[in-house]
Amino acid sequence: MDKKVKILVIENQPEIMVALDKFLHFPHVYYHYIGTGFNILSKTFSDEFALAIVNISSENETINMVQTIRSVLSQKNLPLILVFNSFPQNKYIRQEVQSGLTDIIFRPVISEIIIGKVKNAIESFQYSEKYAILQKEKEHSDFELNDTKQKSEQANYTKSLFLANMSHEIRTPLNGILGMANILAETNLTKEQRSFLHLIQISGENLLLIINDILDFSKIESGQISLEETSFDLAEEIEIVMSLMRLNAQDKHLDLKYSIDKQVNLNIVGDPLRLRQILINLINNAIKFTETGGVTLMVKTVKNITNQYFLKFSIVDTGIGINNDSKNKLFKEFSQADNSITRKFGGTGLGLAICKSLVKLMGGIIGLESELGKGSVFWFEIPYRESIIETSDQKSISELNFSHHLNILVAEDNPINQKVAIHSLSQLGYHCDLAKNGKQAVDLYLNKQYDVIFMDIQMPELDGLEATISIRNHERKTNHPKPVIIVAATANAFNEDKQKCLNAGMNFHMSKPFRPEELKKMLAKVSQMANSI
Repeated sequence: MDKKVKILVIENQPEIMVALDKFLHFPHVYYHYIGTGFNILSKTFSDEFALAIVNISSENETINMVQTIRSVLSQKNLPLILVFNSFPQNKYIRQEVQSGLTDIIFRPVISEIIIGKVKNAIESFQYSEKYAILQKEKEHSDFELNDTKQKSEQANYTKSLFLANMSHEIRTPLNGILGMANILAETNLTKEQRSFLHLIQISGENLLLIINDILDFSKIESGQISLEETSFDLAEEIEIVMSLMRLNAQDKHLDLKYSIDKQVNLNIVGDPLRLRQILINLINNAIKFTETGGVTLMVKTVKNITNQYFLKFSIVDTGIGINNDSKNKLFKEFSQADNSITRKFGGTGLGLAICKSLVKLMGGIIGLESELGKGSVFWFEIPYRESIIETSDQKSISELNFSHHLNILVAEDNPINQKVAIHSLSQLGYHCDLAKNGKQAVDLYLNKQYDVIFMDIQMPELDGLEATISIRNHERKTNHPKPVIIVAATANAFNEDKQKCLNAGMNFHMSKPFRPEELKKMLAKVSQMANSI
């Protein structure tokens, strides 16, 4: 039988104790509840705890509370979860959090978040206990040591999946915010109202960038990043990046330009999306930390000692520069040059870590040259091979071929996202039917011939995967001559989620929130596919 895991809960409100007891229910876990008074806490505990959850009513009591817990319980490495009403400003608390032994959550407490944190703490404690036993007992086999290691890695994988689930929960309402903001932008607004709306859109896009950083970091941690191998025009990709970044530079009155050496072959093979992601991250950083002057991207071909050809990308700025002590921190996750950078410029501290991982995945190297007050040069080199296929010019949105005779069904349970989808399609000249869950989607499909279904994944009664499987089974049984095209329109953005959609029988996958241009491109694909069936 597994040894009981003991968790200390310091909380003086009985109703919160009851609530915690209700949803923090794990097998072989015992909760020791006490009040927050120091006279109670000062009693000696002989038990060893895996975690302490501490209600903090004010920041002033935090230092004494934390120090007392650690000294009285004689567990210097005891993980703590501190529950606050708002983000703490106390320097001591920030240092505790940075130590990795202390975490914070905010009221009102979201049950999924605290369950995930407690579960990870329990698993870490259990695996630490098992590992300590294995180390002491020499007779244990190497197989058991390896098994424990695998379980520890599984705990990290669980953490990554938790981050992905939280990203999904944030993406769903964010799709509604950005979608309704785009709809509102098409109405008659005063100059002041349009200014306010522009700030909402910028804030939403910034939040989306942060979510994407977290999601990409989770993918990299769990090994779910894979690279495409496709022919593309390098100059075209760079021009797309520059067009995206130009507005940011103009807002700060900065000069943004690029140059490509004449010796560079523009038709190459690689992953254009990930290359674009690296460039956007680095150029956006350069703009963020430059107040006067400008940012320049330079591309040239270099040859290393193994006679491989590499493309070298250099992003040169006239910004604040970086001192030598801070350079080593920059490519580490959740790190920036110093804490004042985060306060002034924001950001997750994940962008450069993601760039480094992607460049390494491509077989390249990344680095920087900088001097405080004299600007910086961030550079990376990646191997490339020339494409034997001449890349043709991509069609602009206005040149894409649409069929306006598509019968469309939208399966979406979120009321706001329903309005966004219907309005976005109507703006492009399409009428669509609406299903509020997976079962309705199947029923409507059985009674009407649709060309395409935009299918959400997480819906009541039948989810999007179950509804798709049901539709495909019906098509097989009836030898349907024209299978319906099914597009996953979902906040589930992992490669694993995309593969599940394709395995269920869906044709395409779109991650929420998606922009109007992405919807137009998808409709062009659907139109082409529908006409060819």
